[in-house]
Amino acid sequence: MSQMRPVDLDHASRLVNHGPTVLIAAEHRGRRNLMAAAWSMPVEFTPPRIAVVVDKKTCTRELLEASGRFAIGLPCPALADLTYAVGSESGRAVDKFARHGIRSLPGPVLGLPLVEGCVAWLELRHLPEPHTEDAYDTVFGEVVSAQADARVFANGRWSFRDDNAELHTLHHLGGGTFAVPSRIVRARPVGDAP
Repeated sequence: MSQMRPVDLDHASRLVNHGPTVLIAAEHRGRRNLMAAAWSMPVEFTPPRIAVVVDKKTCTRELLEASGRFAIGLPCPALADLTYAVGSESGRAVDKFARHGIRSLPGPVLGLPLVEGCVAWLELRHLPEPHTEDAYDTVFGEVVSAQADARVFANGRWSFRDDNAELHTLHHLGGGTFAVPSRIVRARPVGDAP
């Protein structure tokens, strides 16, 4: 405990949020946007549901609520600059896809733009939560399609290895700094000899 130091409460959430950074895509009536989000998590197994924080004032949130759908992509290190850029600028005045030359493929169920170069993609149907929508920035979605790059995700598990390091997920640490998983630790049953 001698290394315990206070953390500014403005940064407290960063202690538990170094899960994968995601790209959120939404479109409605020919208008589309892409943003980065550092706060996302699964909230249900069956059907699979995801919660993600999307500020109520963003263009992405507006499009997501108007269309009732959104997509999530998990970027890898090759997309770090793009991820930071789309997370740092507004899409109200510019089409970020055109501005940054972002290539995408239509999702298999909802036809949403799935960003090329990501290592996993989800299409979701928005699940409005009336008791939270006015007070919180959290958005809930039910996954209707999921795809992943088999070189890094297979048999229901991530496989982060030295030979696929360029495909590891990005984890935002704040201020445009990202980390990637570097080592896998395999647990043994408690009580087993080393």
